[in-house]
Amino acid sequence: MRTVRMPAPSILVYLGLALCLAACRGQHIGPGEPSQARLPEKVVASRTTTQTQARQALGMPGASTKQILFGDLHVHTTFSPDAFALSLPIIQGEGVHPPADACDFARFCSDLDFWSINDHATGITPEHWAETKEAIRRCNEVAGDPADPDLVTFLGWEWTQSGRSPDNHWGHKNVILRHTDEERIPARPIAAPRDLLNFALAPMAWWQRLLIPLYDLSHAGRYLDFGHYQDEVNAVRYCDDGVDTRELPNDCIEVAEDPGVLFEKLAQWGHEAIVIPHGTTWGIYSPPGSSIDKQLTREQHDPELQTLIEVFSGHGNSEEYRDWVEYETDADGEPVCPEPQPDYLPCCWRAGEIIRSRCGDVPDDVCERRVVDARRFYLEAGLRGHYTVPGAHSDEWLDCAQCRDCFQGAFNYRPRGSAQYAMALTNFDVPNEKRRFRFGFMASSDIHTGRPGTGYKEYDRPQMTESRGPANERSVGLIAGKPVEPVAEPVQWDRAVDYSTPAQLAERERATSFFVTGGLVAVHAAGRSRDDIWNSLERREVYGTSGGRMLLWFDLVNGPSGERAMGSEVEMSQAPELRVRAMGSFEQMPGCPDYSLGALGPERLQWLCRGECYNPSPERRRITRIEVVRIRPQESPGEAVIDLVDDPWRAHDCDGSRAGCTASFRDDEFPGSGREAIYYARAIEEPMEMINAAGLRCDYDDEGNCVSVNPCFSMDVDNDCLAEDEPRAWSSPIFVRPRAN
Repeated sequence: MRTVRMPAPSILVYLGLALCLAACRGQHIGPGEPSQARLPEKVVASRTTTQTQARQALGMPGASTKQILFGDLHVHTTFSPDAFALSLPIIQGEGVHPPADACDFARFCSDLDFWSINDHATGITPEHWAETKEAIRRCNEVAGDPADPDLVTFLGWEWTQSGRSPDNHWGHKNVILRHTDEERIPARPIAAPRDLLNFALAPMAWWQRLLIPLYDLSHAGRYLDFGHYQDEVNAVRYCDDGVDTRELPNDCIEVAEDPGVLFEKLAQWGHEAIVIPHGTTWGIYSPPGSSIDKQLTREQHDPELQTLIEVFSGHGNSEEYRDWVEYETDADGEPVCPEPQPDYLPCCWRAGEIIRSRCGDVPDDVCERRVVDARRFYLEAGLRGHYTVPGAHSDEWLDCAQCRDCFQGAFNYRPRGSAQYAMALTNFDVPNEKRRFRFGFMASSDIHTGRPGTGYKEYDRPQMTESRGPANERSVGLIAGKPVEPVAEPVQWDRAVDYSTPAQLAERERATSFFVTGGLVAVHAAGRSRDDIWNSLERREVYGTSGGRMLLWFDLVNGPSGERAMGSEVEMSQAPELRVRAMGSFEQMPGCPDYSLGALGPERLQWLCRGECYNPSPERRRITRIEVVRIRPQESPGEAVIDLVDDPWRAHDCDGSRAGCTASFRDDEFPGSGREAIYYARAIEEPMEMINAAGLRCDYDDEGNCVSVNPCFSMDVDNDCLAEDEPRAWSSPIFVRPRAN
């Protein structure tokens, strides 16, 4: 009798599980339920009291019709495709964070005055939009008296566009809506064409749907839920083009190809909205050579809607302009790799040097040809330049494409998208018309874990910033496949390769060193109501911070009709006199207030707030320096922007008092200049340790060149990569035009 060998039990188990997973479908993830608790009235009232004390310490009138409120107008939940993908355990995710989590976090963890939801419209199905609206309304219902709520929640979305060349790249914009009632909001969000988010919406192959849950069996349901979410989004058809948005059905995803179409569609609705461009210097998705120039046209900029710009977020700083370029062009218009500068290393140049290091014993002329090819191939590939040097480790790129002397500059910095560059531009296309941006400055988080206002403390890098990546070496293999071996010659990028190719992981790992805790937007408001906050946003009486709650006032003292606050536009003939008053943020105590624990309970508090909340001590941090930047916009075509940005134009060293700092400045050059001047203030706090403040953590030689890096890799989850830096706040500008004789 022949013995029949049966498969090992584990094989039978895995086979059965595989069949089950193949047949199983995940479930829809809804908006969740927020806590029904609200902040104690004395906590909200104390904010007004402490600001009154601050004004008195600065010699300001004790009574004021305005108070400073802090918020976050850039928040993603797992209704965003990339946020859902980043919530998965294989990439260090801790689970879904629906809109209800964001509501509770803003109220009981970060203790904000207001926030908005801004999920990527590309991934918002009609069902998700209905759930988002209902979740925002519930969050507001808990807030109490609408005239004096503990928290104001705004409805919105993100228009997320990524072009493959500077000519068709428009970038990202948040749409914030004033109202939440059905009669005064669009029937659906307006998306950009898919590209950047393909990695999160491209349906997983059948083998991925099997292997990934089997790899992490204890969390298999979460992967199935993500697959279900992908199916939900991909099942919704796109709306017809060229149709008035009000005539479209509600069961489709509406797309605007460029900002002009977005503005047109918002105008068709006629509802009150603000559009905020952000990430304008982020090289993680902005192609080399990207510039905001082409948006300063009648077709692509609506000055009534697009009134604010985000200068700082959890993706870094977008404020500062530098005059280096990612590439130059020759007489035929072909891209040419520029040589390194003292403050900038082009990545195309570094690609050639990596190839040079692999030449070995080949003749010098052959090696040099490979180097030249590497630089050319890198430029031809645009955002995918790292594909052209197979097997290059993240460390080998050194600090190429980074702004070495910027405050927490965004990854692969694109300086011609910076706020300073934008404010210096003038469009002369229409005779006798000088078209300029009139942006107020704000900051927010751009967090993707449903946590508005994460910058109150520097802790838990994987969850309080975007610094997530593969959980371990095994998950790297499942995400990116086998490692690519280094080769001696560069390769041209295959344009048939999809944007979501796993090699993109290499740039994600470099970018991990640049994700920081997010910023905040502050408003000078007449009260705490939704209308009060909105009115402040509309008149640009706003400022941004790098996460702390610094108090900042920036005023034109001698305006034609008296003092004018940040955001104002005036005409005058005399020398502008400017005054800055600033007071530092509160030092933080460990842990959370009792009311947060009572509202959320110990388990939810630990999971959602990560055990730490905004918990101010009575002591404020010191303001060490006040700076004023002056920008004089172009008065004729071709004026070099670098000559128009005085940064800083004036600086004042503070005395180190915890009672704040006041400084005054006068521009005696203005009356005889015959040109407009734009001024804004920076208030800078004493140094403190901040997550990823040192970026790639370069070691420099005696000539200032980065010779080695120590990146903050995603798998180093227990390392917060702290380094000292100076927290700061940026006021909105004051625009001063010369008065005609």
